[in-house]
Amino acid sequence: MAYYLTDGIYPRWATFIQSIPLPQHPKAVLFAQHQEAARKDVERAFGVLQARFAIVKNPAMFWDKVKIGKIMRACILIHNMIVENERDGNTQFNVSEFQQGEDNGSAQVDLDISHEMHTNIANMMDVRTRIRDGPMHHQLKADLVEHIWRKFRSDEDID
Repeated sequence: MAYYLTDGIYPRWATFIQSIPLPQHPKAVLFAQHQEAARKDVERAFGVLQARFAIVKNPAMFWDKVKIGKIMRACILIHNMIVENERDGNTQFNVSEFQQGEDNGSAQVDLDISHEMHTNIANMMDVRTRIRDGPMHHQLKADLVEHIWRKFRSDEDID
């Protein structure tokens, strides 16, 4: 099951992994450092993409997951190309052509929303139950703490 790195305002569900507030043990300290750093990196990167690409800012709940993945990868690639180009100082085009002005509503986005979603209420309830599973949340968090400890600990952490 996938999970999201979150802060303390989210419920303790299997899909949300919070940091450890006021960690006391070396394993907890190391996990908190890595979880908070990774969460901040993701938030910062996503904020940059949202600021640059309107399509990333808008809701995409009913879009096809494959299309969303392709859109996100395309936005990341384009962003990286822009950053590399700006780093090199090679501006051989008129930058004003690409500036986003006031929204005049002329841009069209293909909102291919699938209306053929066959819902299976039993499956939906099973997924909902697994997502909100408290023991699974605690087990996943414990597994992540151990994984971070084994992967990133230093000799100083062992003492």
